[in-house]
Amino acid sequence: MRCSRIGVHATIDELMDTEQSVTALLTGAGHVWLRGAFDAETIATARDIVEREAFGETPKVTHFHGHHEDEVQLQRRVWNLLNKGQVFVDVVQHPEVMDIVGAFLGDEFILGSIAANLIMSGGPGQEPHVDYPYWDMYKRSSFPRNVNASFALNCQATVLLDDFTEENGATAFLPGTQTLCRYPQEDDAFHDRCERMLGKAGDVVIFNGLVWHCAMPNRSSRSRSAILIQYLPKFVKPMEDQLRGVAARVQESASPMLRQLLGMNYPYPQLLDEAQAGNTEGRYTRPQK
Repeated sequence: MRCSRIGVHATIDELMDTEQSVTALLTGAGHVWLRGAFDAETIATARDIVEREAFGETPKVTHFHGHHEDEVQLQRRVWNLLNKGQVFVDVVQHPEVMDIVGAFLGDEFILGSIAANLIMSGGPGQEPHVDYPYWDMYKRSSFPRNVNASFALNCQATVLLDDFTEENGATAFLPGTQTLCRYPQEDDAFHDRCERMLGKAGDVVIFNGLVWHCAMPNRSSRSRSAILIQYLPKFVKPMEDQLRGVAARVQESASPMLRQLLGMNYPYPQLLDEAQAGNTEGRYTRPQK
């Protein structure tokens, strides 16, 4: 596995504005960085909760283990983080992330998932893949004819809870592959051409979910973890059921942005046969009472 050691490729830092970021996500490297987006206290609080939850008694579903199914316990997920602490409610609404994602997916974008992923010491990493809703694109016949990358159906934000290093399995990715709009294949020689997301705890990597990527083997003596946030256009079915899964106390105290992220502002799907009569869609509709 000979991934490049480049750690700062097409970064946003302070120099790239929102429109440049969108261009990078669509047709450039496919990712941008926010260096030092979260302070040490926020990261420590989040990591402590993730560590505690990850070692609960009930194993959780995980993804992309490839040929390493017998080592699945070495990748641990913590789902539905909004129920696990206020820190995650704050993290999911980072203002700069909201600006970029809104310009990229449309300003009524929603939350598909907020989870944590821990690659344990000795963990074998993942198979190269793309993210939801593209993640089973190896079944090409199940996708619409002429599906393409001209607009995005996903934007990921990875919040580093640990420094990401070559030794501890920093995510590998292949810049520009989002334009291909397909699942990576064995003969794509991903590991011969990929680069690594090398960064510090508190950094955020925003990337197009069509970029080929994977966690790499963790050869360090401790786990490395990150918060994985999936943002979607308003019309894409979320991966995690936000309205059923997020606790009532979180929904009741939600900010306007969090209400949007949870899909509370978007009324579909609904039982239209039981809906209140009247013209509810179109440019000239009146607000319902």
